[in-house]
Amino acid sequence: MATANLVMAILFLLVIIFIIAKLIMKPIKLVWKLVINSIIGLVLLMLANYVGAYFDFSLPLNVLTVLIAGFLGIPGILLLICFQLLI
Repeated sequence: MATANLVMAILFLLVIIFIIAKLIMKPIKLVWKLVINSIIGLVLLMLANYVGAYFDFSLPLNVLTVLIAGFLGIPGILLLICFQLLI
């Protein structure tokens, strides 16, 4: 009977550890995705500035524009271009 209780306790502990690991890994995945998307946004902004140099146009490279481009992708770049043209 004692071994059955021990086995049940070990299985319960493993389930608890699994749940805690899942809760810890989810924010790390979100941060990693944000970093990757921000790098892609930075590359898109640099490409837009390179093409815009022929038309005397540039977008500022700062944290806000990189995050907008990272979150929204190409529509974010178009949004930033439209916003820059309005200002």
